Amino acid sequence: MNKIKFSIIIPCYNEGENIPLLLQRLDKAIKSNDIEVILINNASTDNSRLVLKTLIPKHKFARTINTEQKGYGVAILSGLKIARGEFIGWTHADLQTDPKDLVKAIKIIAEKNFSKSIYIKGNRKGRLLFDQLFTTVMGIFESLYFGTFFYDINAQPNIFHISFFRKWKNPPNDFSIDLYAYYMAKREKLEIVRFPVRFPNRMHGESSWNTGILSKWKFIKRTLDFSLKLKRTL
Repeated sequence: MNKIKFSIIIPCYNEGENIPLLLQRLDKAIKSNDIEVILINNASTDNSRLVLKTLIPKHKFARTINTEQKGYGVAILSGLKIARGEFIGWTHADLQTDPKDLVKAIKIIAEKNFSKSIYIKGNRKGRLLFDQLFTTVMGIFESLYFGTFFYDINAQPNIFHISFFRKWKNPPNDFSIDLYAYYMAKREKLEIVRFPVRFPNRMHGESSWNTGILSKWKFIKRTLDFSLKLKRTL
């Protein structure tokens, strides 16, 4: 068995229509035998579980597990805990983040001589103005609240050395995991490298959270609640 250098976690909640194309694009992007992709069926209610079970055996780089508990953070943490790579991280399944971006991130890590002190994170381009404004406001709030600069907190992909993950304590089970990881990278004084990623519309289906003003308000409330909790633990 080849030694795995990179493990990428991709949570899949009701992404049955996107998974076949996602795997095709991963197939074209991944040219190395030292990369594994772990697709997590995150308590989907569509046919994601069956699609993954059928297609994963056709792709040597991929494997899959199922989580009965729903939650973006739940899925990511489930995958990170079983990752075999020296460098680990995650991205989305909805094809709004191109699998080629993973290769770009891995190339940056190689250029940095596989430093254990590096944290790679995307920086989304081409988003709708309202979504960009929402992201900017959240970044400003978190920057002021924590006293350190944040921007585009939920951008993908995120990739880092496994030793960094082993320092985490009680990470969140929802979308706040992006903030937690970003904050912890700053706290540990990692070299945070951002690179531009294109962010087009979804290919199929609907977002599991971004469905309008109400969903954004719920997202804000969850994030604020977690921010308060996180700061209290400092």
